[in-house]
Amino acid sequence: MLAAAAVALALGPLLAASADAGEFHLYSCRTPSGAAAPADGWSPSHSGPYTYAEDTCAQSGGALVAALRPSPGRTADTDVATWEFSAPAPERIAAATLWRAGDADGGAAINASYQFWFAGPENVVTNPAFNFGQCEGGLLCPYGLGNSSQPLATENRIGVPGPNLGSRLFVNASCVGAPGYQCPEGQADANGYAAVVNVYAVDLTLAQDAGPTADNVGGELASAPVLRGTSDVTFSASDPASGVYEALFSIDGQLVQSSVVDANGGRCANVGGTSDGLAAFLYAQPCKASVSADVGFDTTQVASGEHHLVVSVIDAAGNSAAVLDRQVKVLNEPLACQAPTGASASGGVALSASWRGTHRQVITSAFGRRRTIDGRLTSAAGAPIAGAPVELVAAPVLARAKPLAVASARTGPDGRFSVRVRAAGPSRTLCLTYRGASGIGSPVATRKMTLRVRAGVVLHVTPRVASVGRSIRFIGRLRSGPVPPGGKQLVLEARAPGGAWLEFKVVRTNARGRFHAGYRFRFPGPARYQFRVLCEPESGYPFAGGASNVVRVFER
Repeated sequence: MLAAAAVALALGPLLAASADAGEFHLYSCRTPSGAAAPADGWSPSHSGPYTYAEDTCAQSGGALVAALRPSPGRTADTDVATWEFSAPAPERIAAATLWRAGDADGGAAINASYQFWFAGPENVVTNPAFNFGQCEGGLLCPYGLGNSSQPLATENRIGVPGPNLGSRLFVNASCVGAPGYQCPEGQADANGYAAVVNVYAVDLTLAQDAGPTADNVGGELASAPVLRGTSDVTFSASDPASGVYEALFSIDGQLVQSSVVDANGGRCANVGGTSDGLAAFLYAQPCKASVSADVGFDTTQVASGEHHLVVSVIDAAGNSAAVLDRQVKVLNEPLACQAPTGASASGGVALSASWRGTHRQVITSAFGRRRTIDGRLTSAAGAPIAGAPVELVAAPVLARAKPLAVASARTGPDGRFSVRVRAAGPSRTLCLTYRGASGIGSPVATRKMTLRVRAGVVLHVTPRVASVGRSIRFIGRLRSGPVPPGGKQLVLEARAPGGAWLEFKVVRTNARGRFHAGYRFRFPGPARYQFRVLCEPESGYPFAGGASNVVRVFER
């Protein structure tokens, strides 16, 4: 706890810093894919008889509707139906696009006409500087605007002019004219409206200048000397506008993980559909204003070793604040080989390899011999990938054996690389892994290799010269383990020089792999003999079959 507190204190000035202003999209009524969306931030109002401000967005072909039906004696500038969007402070509208269709089929009379129009950032019907997108009944808009049968049709799209952007946006339908004058009676469209506008979708880009702040940093990521598996970072964060959205984890300058800090009941969710890289939401303040976070970071995405870790928190608009910045040591068990064919999941990279002097991925080697893997990394089209890091992970063929990173290489200009492996331990499965140019993240391509190691056996015989009735003694050991608890069975063999090997005794080592035996000559010489020990494959002993050195003995 003291170490975590010390880190938090040391980072105090850094944690308070925020980035420049950010932006995010807010979809209202309908998303770009056509799915229904709430109309968060929009509020209706209407005055006078037969005026309507309705939200039918949840219905098929629904919209934010502002409309008037004909009414006798309707006087100009008295009855109006309005939808108003108000950006929550300190957010503001940086850009906006609407999809609308409507008409003013109630027509026009002297100094008064039915109309619909949009306004912003103020809604003053007598000030044309705030108004845009009008449809005025009579000769100026005889057929209406847009296509009501295709809500997201191109002809329905209207961008909000720059001077009309600010904190508020309005949609209006009304009888507009000089004071005291009246709009016509008895004229309407097929649905009975004298003026109607349907706003089928709105794409607002909301901006905020102030970003989040973070403090009270703790957890394993902040203080642990070595990181394994999933390690957490704890912190408190707040944001004055769109809310605390994600924790971002970067390793050596590369973003490797982003995690939503608090889903806020599903409101703090990026619904996508943008073309500018910004996040998109369905609520004007989608994420919580303040959170106490405990976020896990999966360190298995990163190669074991020393790394520069940066954790930051962002709001829904993309403004950021630093949470943690430190050097860390990652130490994980390597993942098993995931793609034996050597091709990446996307088909964009090919990793080929074989044992030097062969075209095979599986070989059997004498104990202690150095072997070399030659490989090449290319694009799917065969172009070499130069300067790329390739890891080698080994997993001994033992129950519960843990994979270990044993070597690494970097490809040359032709995409080729070599890795040397010593056959001094058990038989093993090897995995060549390419994680991308950065060397971090999940494997992009892998290649499985197998090294079968013959058992190493050392044999000594004394004396080397004997005679009938005398004995010789065999002493030896296995060169490597682990040896089964009950020992390993071995076979003693003998032959005359150039003859066939004949079994004459079976022995078993102790738990340390050592053995001894004796033999008494029964027949007179002279004769020359060769002796060896055969170690046959056996369950529980992770080596291929092997034989000892040959020892020569002379019987007089």
